[in-house]
Amino acid sequence: MPRIPSAAEAGNEDQFWTDGLKPVPFKPVFDRRARCKVGAMRFELFLAARYLKAKRRQAVVGVVTTISIAGVAAGVAALIIALAITNGMRRDLEDRLLGASAHVDLMRVEADGIRDWQPLLARLRAVPHVVADAPGIYGQVLVSRGPRAGFALIKGIVPAQERTVSSLLDSIVSGSASELDPAEPGRKREKSSIDTPYPALILGKDLAEQIGAQVGDSVLVTSPQGELTPLGLAPKYQRFRVVGIFHSGFYQYDAAMAFMRLSDAQRLFSEPDLLSVISFKVDDLDRAPAIGQAIERAAGRGYMTTNWMEQNRELFRALKLEQVVTFIVIALIVIVAALNILIALTLMVMEKTRDIAVMMSFGVEPGQVRRIFLLQGLLISLIGTALGLLLGYVAGTITSSLSPPRSIPSIHCPSRRARWTE
Repeated sequence: MPRIPSAAEAGNEDQFWTDGLKPVPFKPVFDRRARCKVGAMRFELFLAARYLKAKRRQAVVGVVTTISIAGVAAGVAALIIALAITNGMRRDLEDRLLGASAHVDLMRVEADGIRDWQPLLARLRAVPHVVADAPGIYGQVLVSRGPRAGFALIKGIVPAQERTVSSLLDSIVSGSASELDPAEPGRKREKSSIDTPYPALILGKDLAEQIGAQVGDSVLVTSPQGELTPLGLAPKYQRFRVVGIFHSGFYQYDAAMAFMRLSDAQRLFSEPDLLSVISFKVDDLDRAPAIGQAIERAAGRGYMTTNWMEQNRELFRALKLEQVVTFIVIALIVIVAALNILIALTLMVMEKTRDIAVMMSFGVEPGQVRRIFLLQGLLISLIGTALGLLLGYVAGTITSSLSPPRSIPSIHCPSRRARWTE
């Protein structure tokens, strides 16, 4: 009969069982230096992963766990897609707005127009960070063709300079903006009844549809800034020839804006050598307000500037608010999924009551048991988050390949006020 080892021998690895024939080494039940199959994985994480993969005695636990993972994945994917859409829309709107308007505009505080603007413009070109400039004059007019008419904001421009600060002339869908350039020898133009060429005019797409005008048609432009007669102030009107139609994608531009030569606009408004605004393009969009202040100081007293941030502050503020609200609403989905994880863990603890008792009988501390189920919840959330990231990336890749709409009728664009002397 083999003898029973003493307590001292049982705690010493160097002691042996003996059966009288050959020594048999004694191995204690727990060997702290032994390594299990999980290698360096902690005990709690190993059991959490095993519990997550083990078969359930109650099917409802597995169903709730699957729903929890799906809920986290759906919430994360929806959050990524929603933020991607709002950020992409904001970037697209910003690019379009910056293409349709200048970065900084200089004008008079008293709205009496800018006179002797050539020396001023030459001086402002030397301001740091200014890369392009363009003179312009604005005026409210009535454009009519037969019985159909529409109000428009005319902008007199120098085409070569206007293209350096705005891309509206590049969005012409019918005709050409080359007619606004200075006349070249040999160029043929339509003649009026008195054999006088009509000045060129470019209309927005919606405005042209409103009055029924097409490229080559002549329209009547009526300005309220007319001439004083014995019978009162008579409006001034002049015929123009439509040489192009642009489509920017912004309703306010397409429905109520037109371009003509700077010299033609000055004659129409009876204001020779007068500007309403000088537009600038800068090399750093985020520093547009500071660069505008530098332009004001260089221009002197009586001038003020506006920039693209001020002109579109309400629009970008609304987009920011929409992004925050979207984040909060989608985050509620993630919170609901987290509650599902809590329910799954509660059911798991109720199912593993016997296992918990066995582990504690072997000396497992209550803190370790608690960490097992906390790590199990962490694994569920990590799996759901990884699946949500994958779904969000795939959906974002698919949607990014789709072409955005050409026009956005509800876009707000900064309104322009005509500035000239009464």
